Amino acid sequence: MIKVTFLGTSGSTPTKNRALPALVIEYKGKLLLFDCGEGTQRQMMRYGISVSRVDAIFLSHIHGDHTIGVAGLIRTLALNRRESPLDIYVPAGYEKAINALVKFDDAMLGYRINIHPIKKGVIHKGAGFVVSAFKLRHTVSTYGFVFKEDDKLHFIKDKLKGTGLKGTMFAELLSKGKLKVGGALIELKDITVLQRGVKIVYATDTRPSRDTIAAAQNADLLVHEATYESTESKLAIERLHSTAKESAQLAKSAKAKRLVLTHMSARYKSLKTLLSEAREVFPDTEVAKDGMSIEL
Repeated sequence: MIKVTFLGTSGSTPTKNRALPALVIEYKGKLLLFDCGEGTQRQMMRYGISVSRVDAIFLSHIHGDHTIGVAGLIRTLALNRRESPLDIYVPAGYEKAINALVKFDDAMLGYRINIHPIKKGVIHKGAGFVVSAFKLRHTVSTYGFVFKEDDKLHFIKDKLKGTGLKGTMFAELLSKGKLKVGGALIELKDITVLQRGVKIVYATDTRPSRDTIAAAQNADLLVHEATYESTESKLAIERLHSTAKESAQLAKSAKAKRLVLTHMSARYKSLKTLLSEAREVFPDTEVAKDGMSIEL
């Protein structure tokens, strides 16, 4: 099971009910944190997510509403006596800015922090998954992220009957693709089925783009910013953000299974218009709320 929890869903400034951008993916005991706005560690505590289990942090861009929370979180980890290294990913060229958040007060952290420059392609590999990055269109260098669970081959029980396969033969068949057993040639493709791994795409802050459509093809879950209503499309273009309707059009083009809108402007007290505009184009749309979790 993969669990996605929205820790902060506001854009630029927080509101009483919505914190600054942060999202966490839980997979087999590992926590992957995407963006880390001010107050992220408190949001994690509020929603029962262990700060100590954060394995890596992925920062979409350097703007403060997506990064300031790093400073407090890493110091809490030190006070909790963390020993394992922490990987932080930031767009190439901004490593010094994140290093400043790490070192500004000469805190004794007691564990290693590895700051990695983000470039297009696979940037992080874990047990059973990879995280890839793709370019977004914003006012500074910005990246979106794809969490992709590994595809898995499963043997079809009914088709194993009478094959004579046993013990180490299964491993040999998996490595070679075919195997002779008792004079009969057995091909892997004939007795297995491929289970596609879960795909989650996170894209904020950005204008809609072809790169995002390509990255989000057939995604099980697309999390995309929806900073503005359609009436403020001119502002979205000027500030390189997206409207809810544009995000829905992108999800439709990408053939995503599910769309969740995030990074809504704090100017909106009600998000009903954002949701209705998106659902007119892509019915399987939700508006994220702080603390909302999705299991995949």
